[in-house]
Amino acid sequence: MTLKTSSSRRSPYGLFHVPFAVAASFALLTGFTAMVFGLPLRDPDGFLGPSYIRLPLLLVAMILADVLPRTLWRKPTLRTAHRVALVEFRRRWPGPRLVLTSVGLATFYLAYVSYRNMKSFLPFVRDRVVDPFLQETDRWLMGGDHPGDALQQMLGTGVSAHVLSAVYLSYLVFVPLSVAAALVWSRTISHGVWYVSALSFNWILGAASYYVLPSLGPIYIEPKHFTDLADTGVTSLQESLYRNRVRVLADPHATESVHGIAAFASLHVSVVFTAALVAHLIRLPLVVRAVLWAYVVLTALATVYFGWHYVVDVLAGAALGALATWLAAKATRSNDLPIRIPAAQASRVTAPSQ
Repeated sequence: MTLKTSSSRRSPYGLFHVPFAVAASFALLTGFTAMVFGLPLRDPDGFLGPSYIRLPLLLVAMILADVLPRTLWRKPTLRTAHRVALVEFRRRWPGPRLVLTSVGLATFYLAYVSYRNMKSFLPFVRDRVVDPFLQETDRWLMGGDHPGDALQQMLGTGVSAHVLSAVYLSYLVFVPLSVAAALVWSRTISHGVWYVSALSFNWILGAASYYVLPSLGPIYIEPKHFTDLADTGVTSLQESLYRNRVRVLADPHATESVHGIAAFASLHVSVVFTAALVAHLIRLPLVVRAVLWAYVVLTALATVYFGWHYVVDVLAGAALGALATWLAAKATRSNDLPIRIPAAQASRVTAPSQ
């Protein structure tokens, strides 16, 4: 496999230079904040194992997901399967691409872990919330109505709750899968780099927005407006986050949990908006773009319907996603570097002779 670039001044694996530097700087800021305020740094997904084990395993899983189907497509025998797989691996994963993907994963993970820790530090650094201001803003935007009540009256509180809960929780799967897809299956590598960098910038900008307007969200400030909703996966998640908040506020050093409640801006909206916007700008198939824009709308509805966010949080999330996409384009020069992966290194790859 060869990686062709329109610029001889930059190597393909150098596309992450600026995003990685930004993510690393954000990680240093996170460490400095922890030191100044005497707070512990946590691995937010530590229950899955240490990050230095999870990241290499994720890279291996991504490679297997790419190589195995291509190997099986060749219909090798048991005796030749390993050799066919090796041919496919060498064709699809030369050294520069392995470096590119590894740096991309590291960039994303540095930004994400730092974001989760900065979010956890929030009540200790900015202990006064501005929910009353956001509540008034919502009522002004809605002509005096409560947005959650309005959506529940319009959509109902039974089946709609389960549907929107599935949409909201699908985000937890969508993000890692979309990162893997961008790094593994993007035929134009600069597009994948752009997307992963934009998601990384979302975490950084999102953390900054939490500190600008620290808030908890309607479900924790006005829970009475959401008592008619059916019990769903979102209900369990909201209760779990509140329990974690109580533990962390009681003694952040006595728990491995992280504080995970913040309303302004909506990172759910910003991230899926980024995905839809990048898909639109790189002209992915129409059906993919339509599905992603529908996903943005449903996610925005779900965040307000369940009381995660105020209406202004949703608007701010969309703006944040657009800004992250623009900054990532500048950082990676995606418009100037059409780096493509040819369909094959040679005209044809065949199974080794038996």
